[in-house]
Amino acid sequence: MNNHQKDAQPQSTKHNSPPLEDRCVQVLAPATVANLVCGFDVLGMCLHEPNDLMEIRLLEEKKIIIISADGYPLPLDPAQNTAGAPLVEMLNELPGNTGFEVTIHKKIKPGSGIGSSAASAAGAVVGANHLLGDFFSKQDLVRFAMFGEKVASGVKHADNIAPCIYGGITLIRSIYPLDIVPISSPKLFVTIVHPQIEVRTSDARQILRKEVLLKDAIRQWGNIAGLVAGFMQNDLDLIGRSLEDVIIEPVRSILIPGFDEVKLKCKEAGALGGGISGSGPSIFMLSKDEPTAIKVESVMKEIYNRIGLAYHTYVTTINQTGVTIINN
Repeated sequence: MNNHQKDAQPQSTKHNSPPLEDRCVQVLAPATVANLVCGFDVLGMCLHEPNDLMEIRLLEEKKIIIISADGYPLPLDPAQNTAGAPLVEMLNELPGNTGFEVTIHKKIKPGSGIGSSAASAAGAVVGANHLLGDFFSKQDLVRFAMFGEKVASGVKHADNIAPCIYGGITLIRSIYPLDIVPISSPKLFVTIVHPQIEVRTSDARQILRKEVLLKDAIRQWGNIAGLVAGFMQNDLDLIGRSLEDVIIEPVRSILIPGFDEVKLKCKEAGALGGGISGSGPSIFMLSKDEPTAIKVESVMKEIYNRIGLAYHTYVTTINQTGVTIINN
């Protein structure tokens, strides 16, 4: 039985510790793109690059230790750490005196809009669960990891967490109860530009309108349905037409210098479409092939070089695996 089908609760409450040689694991926790333009809080996509590197060690004491390997100023109080808070919830459902030490090599910059907090949360629970012999299901891991997102933004959402754990593109049909639907997709290339400014998810949520016009909601629903159908039917034209947001993007884009020009000129260069990655400031664009994705990257670089704003770019693909165990 695979993790998608595994019961939410184990058949036995007895937990056997793994052998001593298996008490530490390294994981690669990937970046993600949330919302996918029109799917605010319900759609997400996993990327091959960049990744956080994390080491999780099993302890014989009911505690959690957080270590920042590269000196990045991460909160060391587990309850205030995006990797620690999910593990606190996990320990509450584990019998015995089990704990974890988590060492984080932070490569996905917080506030970048490509799922930094989700990578920490998902990497911690996937690595911990591996050490426990896959004690919990994937859906349980998403449920735990959402507590890391609550630390980061004040809201438990799964549009970064779910693709980070499941891989690929995911639809979060519901949070209560949690209902995650993996979405098939064609092979697409993803170009990301991360202007070197920080947009905090909590701040980006504060500026959103609390009410929307019915006509805007109807248009948005059509785009979400069209995007999901486009992915599942390998219809690139439909994907491109559906990458439109009439509710969130018009508000959040004012926080990102050069956004409108980047989006316009990248589409002129051949991109299918794209928009704000998560809450920003990163911008993502989807392309049908690698030469187009590289051309899109050149357009992004030219615009930010001219603006005079430092940036990082990535040309990558959709990661169908999610968090990866790289050693035992």
